[in-house]
Amino acid sequence: MDLSLQIAQLTLANPLIAASGCFGYGVEYSDVVDLASLGGVAVKGLFLTEREGHAPPRIVETPSGMLNAIGLQGIGVHRFIAERLPELRERRATVIVNICGTTLDEYVEVARILSDAEGVAALELNISCPNIKEGGITFGCSLPGTHAVVSAVRKVTRLPVIPKLTPNVTDVASFARAAEEAGADAISLVNTFLAMAIDVDTHRPKLTNIVGGLSGPAIRPIAVRMVYECRRVVKIPIIGMGGIATSDDVLEFMIAGANAVQVGTMNFVDPFIWTKLMEGIRCYMERHGLTRLQEIVGTVDTTAGQKAWISS
Repeated sequence: MDLSLQIAQLTLANPLIAASGCFGYGVEYSDVVDLASLGGVAVKGLFLTEREGHAPPRIVETPSGMLNAIGLQGIGVHRFIAERLPELRERRATVIVNICGTTLDEYVEVARILSDAEGVAALELNISCPNIKEGGITFGCSLPGTHAVVSAVRKVTRLPVIPKLTPNVTDVASFARAAEEAGADAISLVNTFLAMAIDVDTHRPKLTNIVGGLSGPAIRPIAVRMVYECRRVVKIPIIGMGGIATSDDVLEFMIAGANAVQVGTMNFVDPFIWTKLMEGIRCYMERHGLTRLQEIVGTVDTTAGQKAWISS
């Protein structure tokens, strides 16, 4: 069975990637997950310098999901290279670094630094975090901003460039097209949905940041729809994410148009989910006589429902 896929010059052994923000820097899970068995590890977002993030409480459980406003707390790119990357190399992880910035120049500088670091396989551009007020989503909610960030980073790195798109826009497909035109090698989507929770007794928001990002199974059908819309307008690989909890969820994203997926919130629920997902995918391939998993990408039959409606 061939589960591999290609993103520019990067070959992933399989389509299962640990999502940024829900898997730490990868090393935190290394005692329970064989990092080398994953298609990739998208590490926690990195700025040029260390960042404290928001004050707690900054995580709230919601029905079928989770609301977070961590605020992109992180150790910064230099400490990551010195303290985390050596172990990731030792564990033979395929490292996809999620990079952040408050300015265009910061994205470029972080990308340049990581491009010279041994063991970094690709760069995921975080232009979509919904719970910080500067940078990030400011670029991701603007078509010229998205194009500018991707284009600027593309000029300073040989690594695959993968902008992570926000769902908090009217037409996500137009942002996918802008990213592709700017030189992106792939796109990942979706990041979390801007959301809010209120304590009815105190009348206060449950998060100190007031609003945060909603993830988990509650958002999956919307994320699948957005992947489908983007597949219709771009030719580059798509990494889909949003509430994946079972192998059927993985397959649904791929049939909608994703070449790979990222699994996030479920890492908090079941850190052993990876072997279960892989077993489910292999069983599916056996059941359908598939030798290459990428054959199912974008194969959704949208005429079936139309025919049923017409015949009724």
